[in-house]
Amino acid sequence: MVVKILILALFFVITVGVGIYCRKHATNVNDFVLGGRNVGAWVSAFAYGTSYFSAVVFVGYAGQFGWSFGISVVWIGIGNAVLGSYLAWVVLGKRTRQMTTFLNSATMPDFFAKRYDSEIIRVVVSFVIFVFLVPYSASVYRGLSELFAMAFGLDVIYCIILMAVLTGIYVVLGGYIAVALNDLIQGLIMIVSIIAIIFVVINSKGGLMSAVEQLSQIPSATRPDLHGAYVSFLGPDPITLLAVLVLTSLGTWGLPQMVHKFYTIKNGNAIKIGTIISTIFAFIIAGGSYFLGSFGRLFYTPMADGTVAYDSIVPAMLGQVLPDVLIGVVIVMVLSASMSTLSALVMTSSSTVTLDFLHAVLFKNMSNKTQVAIIKAFCILFIILSVVIAINPNNLITSLMSLSWGTLAGAFLGPFLYGLVWKGATKASLWASMIIAIAINVINLFTGSTTPPIAGSIAILLSFVIVPVFSLITPKMDRQLVDRIFSCYDK
Repeated sequence: MVVKILILALFFVITVGVGIYCRKHATNVNDFVLGGRNVGAWVSAFAYGTSYFSAVVFVGYAGQFGWSFGISVVWIGIGNAVLGSYLAWVVLGKRTRQMTTFLNSATMPDFFAKRYDSEIIRVVVSFVIFVFLVPYSASVYRGLSELFAMAFGLDVIYCIILMAVLTGIYVVLGGYIAVALNDLIQGLIMIVSIIAIIFVVINSKGGLMSAVEQLSQIPSATRPDLHGAYVSFLGPDPITLLAVLVLTSLGTWGLPQMVHKFYTIKNGNAIKIGTIISTIFAFIIAGGSYFLGSFGRLFYTPMADGTVAYDSIVPAMLGQVLPDVLIGVVIVMVLSASMSTLSALVMTSSSTVTLDFLHAVLFKNMSNKTQVAIIKAFCILFIILSVVIAINPNNLITSLMSLSWGTLAGAFLGPFLYGLVWKGATKASLWASMIIAIAINVINLFTGSTTPPIAGSIAILLSFVIVPVFSLITPKMDRQLVDRIFSCYDK
């Protein structure tokens, strides 16, 4: 216990210390939200990767879908690296940096308002982002609390509150630069930790081949005809596997906290380097997390009535085989992943409401200092709302995340992508994409007609189709305005 507490205390000191150090670089809105648009390749790549992968992936998704799909779950990690990281940087990185700089946009609602020439879009998008990022943040807190409860025997409520306070301190103190620098430190911790954890866990079952052989002997309840279902190429449920891959890979293309990293990166050369770093990071962290989760059935025993507490699978696995020192390392690793994700969510939601609603609509003469103060206040409010949702034991990690990703990515992926690459995209197509994505995911939330990952992936794939279709049948935008916007690519 002493070892675990010391490791955790050292992590807290470093995290808060970075926030204090960066305080002098976060005195105005441009620095607090964008880091002066001067963030280097390594810091940007790690900020992207650590915002991507949190306790939701390591505890929630790796546990639940590793249990459901077996070794085939590794396909999700590969998809995250290729689609969610590499292609996202290649397709969106340079274009996002150029157009948002040209439009002087600091947030996704501001980009949409200027690209599609509509102030009402700014307000609605900022509201949607704030509302649907809250459940994602809550899912991260849930993942953290499960691990802390396993390691320290504390009630999950106290764990959630502790994490919320720490997140609030360093985000409010240092702004985006503090977040990005902490992401670099936390990302390095994550890489070393996941490699060590996989080695110890697999070795505890006699090595890789022995672990695979034991997993192959477990029959599948859903596919009794498929022998060795959990070590097969596509697993016992390929459709849901594909849905989760789409949700967690293409979803990053439309999430405001993810594309925001491209707003802040220094230049085109940094984007090229960042693409490589981000992709390697995703292969290690996402691939490693899902690979680890695929062996959950060798460590976790369902309850007497057959119920499986998915959020407890990975903590149970680690608690059985890891020594105290590695338990401390695991906690810091998951804490690192989650803190970076939480900070990105907090920063995105609070800056959106302040800049795109309060400043842009209600108080246009608001001073720079006041804007920063209000952003910090909304950071605190967002954290409180997330904690309230997270302490509800009935909210499953994967359901909360799927609702958030499916709705936001389904609403914004198409309009954002086509807005960067196609002059023909219209504001009506943005409205259609938002309305349909929200309807699909919210209706499914209350009816339970399908699983959240499937509903979310449907909304995301439809977004690719909705924007061009509605753009072709709705009034075109002013040609001169669009030509002026796209002139940002001329140089």
